[in-house]
Amino acid sequence: MRATVERSHLLKSLNHVHRVVERRNTIPILANVLLRADGSLTLKATDLDLEVTETVPAEIAQPGATTVPAHILYDIVRKLPDGSEVSLDTGDGAQLEVKAGRSRFVLQVLPEADFPELTAGDFPTRFTLAASALKTLIDRTQFAISTEETRYYLNGIYLHIVNVDGTPMLRAVATDGHRLAQAQLGAPDGIDGMAGVIVPRKTVGELQKLVEEPDAEVILEVSDTKIRATLDGVVLTSKLIDGTFPDYVRVIPQDNEKILKVDNDSFRHAVDRVSTVSSERGRAIKLALSDGRVELSVNNPDSGSANEEVAADYATDPLEIGFNSKYLLEVSDQIQSETAEFRFADPGSPTLIQDDDDANALYVLMPMRV
Repeated sequence: MRATVERSHLLKSLNHVHRVVERRNTIPILANVLLRADGSLTLKATDLDLEVTETVPAEIAQPGATTVPAHILYDIVRKLPDGSEVSLDTGDGAQLEVKAGRSRFVLQVLPEADFPELTAGDFPTRFTLAASALKTLIDRTQFAISTEETRYYLNGIYLHIVNVDGTPMLRAVATDGHRLAQAQLGAPDGIDGMAGVIVPRKTVGELQKLVEEPDAEVILEVSDTKIRATLDGVVLTSKLIDGTFPDYVRVIPQDNEKILKVDNDSFRHAVDRVSTVSSERGRAIKLALSDGRVELSVNNPDSGSANEEVAADYATDPLEIGFNSKYLLEVSDQIQSETAEFRFADPGSPTLIQDDDDANALYVLMPMRV
């Protein structure tokens, strides 16, 4: 294999594919990226659950393929000067020579034949989404994905179709048992009949990094076991989580009648300031609601106490309730309008949080004792 490729093209592609490769691998070939030169240069990386392929323009002097350590190649290309032309040459096939200007590197290779393929199979559901719409679904829900491996079915975003007042919607939901995030948009053409699927946390993170251009479009294909996303020459294929997502609708409160409306920016900054003295373990913060205001307070025997008052629209019975301050901040970060709306029932029941201007997103927080 002998190919020449512009450094910026190679770096952008390696940036996409090398992230899939785990830093520690018991299987040597999984630490490598596959390079295939045939008309253009194709790069592929996999961890056996997730595979990313990207094609970049290149001058191919001799077609061929090999695999080299992904993170080393990425670091080499990243450190080369802007505007470099990078030459890739396998010579007799035992090593890969990487040259740019006066720089020369020789890397150990493993044969292409050892590189595993993630068998895609058929994808009965195929639809197109604006990259900005997919990014919004991910941004609004990703923070609530569980990291607890024992409940593996919560380790991703649940994508499914729902009917809202007769209108089909594509809905994304994530929860870790302490908080829940839900976002939705009008169902795109071609999505009819799609079964609900759980997209793994790592795949969600890679998708989020790929949808950088808001004007681009993403082709999504879904089967019972896999999802594939195609965007600007990048193809991401991933296994889905084989599990049943819980009936999340049951935990979304319907009759919370104590309504607090507060300037989201002021509230977020107040939570951030007051939580400075909260304990790392619990991060507990108390909200005391009374007529026209909400008082935030933290009392930590190890470091001290703090309190701050924020003006609010609240005209119901006084209420004291505690939350994890980190969870409050993460929800506040997703509120796009000036006003956040909180709906409470009592100190021991879930609280519903909504964006005053966006009916397509909602958040649920479980309270904690303070």
